Amino acid sequence: MPTSKKEKGKIKGGYFWKILWIDLERETVSPLEFDESFALRYIGGRGFGAKLLWDKLRKGPIDPLGPENLLVISPGPLGGLYLPASGKTSFVSVSPETGIYGDSSMGGSFGPELRQSGIDALAVTGKAKNLSYLWIDNGTVKIVPNERLKGKASLETEGMIKEELRDEHIKVATIGIAGENRVRFACVSSDWGRNAGRTGIGAVMGSKNLKAIAVRGSMDLPVFHLQRLQKVSEASFRSLKENKNFAFWQEQGLMSVIDYVNEAGVMPTFNFKEGVFEHAKKVNGYEMLSRYKIGDTSCFACPMACGNVCLVKEGKYRGTVVEGPEYETACMFGSNVGVQNFAAIVKANQICDEFGVDTITAGSLIGVLMEAQETGLLSEKDLDGLNFKWGSEEVVLETVQRIAHRKGIGDILADGSLGVIKKWPQLRPIISQVKGLEQSAYDARIAISMALGYATSDIGAH
Repeated sequence: MPTSKKEKGKIKGGYFWKILWIDLERETVSPLEFDESFALRYIGGRGFGAKLLWDKLRKGPIDPLGPENLLVISPGPLGGLYLPASGKTSFVSVSPETGIYGDSSMGGSFGPELRQSGIDALAVTGKAKNLSYLWIDNGTVKIVPNERLKGKASLETEGMIKEELRDEHIKVATIGIAGENRVRFACVSSDWGRNAGRTGIGAVMGSKNLKAIAVRGSMDLPVFHLQRLQKVSEASFRSLKENKNFAFWQEQGLMSVIDYVNEAGVMPTFNFKEGVFEHAKKVNGYEMLSRYKIGDTSCFACPMACGNVCLVKEGKYRGTVVEGPEYETACMFGSNVGVQNFAAIVKANQICDEFGVDTITAGSLIGVLMEAQETGLLSEKDLDGLNFKWGSEEVVLETVQRIAHRKGIGDILADGSLGVIKKWPQLRPIISQVKGLEQSAYDARIAISMALGYATSDIGAH
């Protein structure tokens, strides 16, 4: 653990030299300084989080959903600076889904706002007596009880807190119903659709009775040589804008990947049984662009603006609007479950955002049930009487809601791959997971570099 007894060192710029250690149970906030050697050895948001969590684990195993688990939130030394990709923030904890080290990153503006409040990282432990949120105003922290937030959706919670604090410009990271219900792959959401989606960080917050973290910051960030930073920044932005694919990337974002992976034969199809989806053109970036996209969004200081705002303009999902879907969501709620209706994918994305559910894990496990029904590994009784046939968008949407509320079969799925395997060991061979984390939307049997990445990743099949 870093200490305040050593000198801060000779690093100029980059850090406020402050980690806030927050104990929700004791209702205490302690500033924790760190020195130069710590900053250099464990550089970055993940580095800070991994080191702080490792020090905690040295005392013995931790229940991921117990009050003793540690949640570290850290943007890193470049967070909030005028540089591409400086909007990312790392969330680190013992994962409720895998039981081992877990982390997830979130884009948007929450991390930069945290830095502008004079904080390099938050380390949260304990469990609040009542459902609460943290209010961080330029480095001053309050634990605010608010039972009115119970059961509220992620986006609704963000709006309610902004209204309560009378500032629509603050940044808020929230959990939805899934996090409150300790769904082991629950997300943390911010900026109306940016998510720390993997490893169940939302469930960790839920176990701590922590509904949200609201931040307001107006401090200048420490920079050693502003002119040099501006020079590097301008060169980076210029390089991006001059790239031949820049305009195309802005148009489609990560949705542009679908055609490529389908042609390469690595697009997850029918629970990874196949690598090519014959209806890919119905769920690709061109379909999104021509019929659904109404705007762009961008993370802090990023010129790419690769976030797509989509609106369903007709049909039974008319009026559904969401920031997304991204490639992973489109695949896991599209080809992986046989759905060829892009509007249904948008709707699934919207439900997951509202409830705070990881789209990759949800789409993966629903695909598992579809294959299990097809092959007779599970009976109709096992499946709550639902017909898990390939392409059934109604069953997909219903199952996501059951997961978030831990209702019926959703209660089993809410425990992730390891929970499903514990309940139904016969399903192990058809679940694509590494270390308990479901495989993302690339068939690693063909994309061997992804296979290596999954096998060696500390969190599993990221």
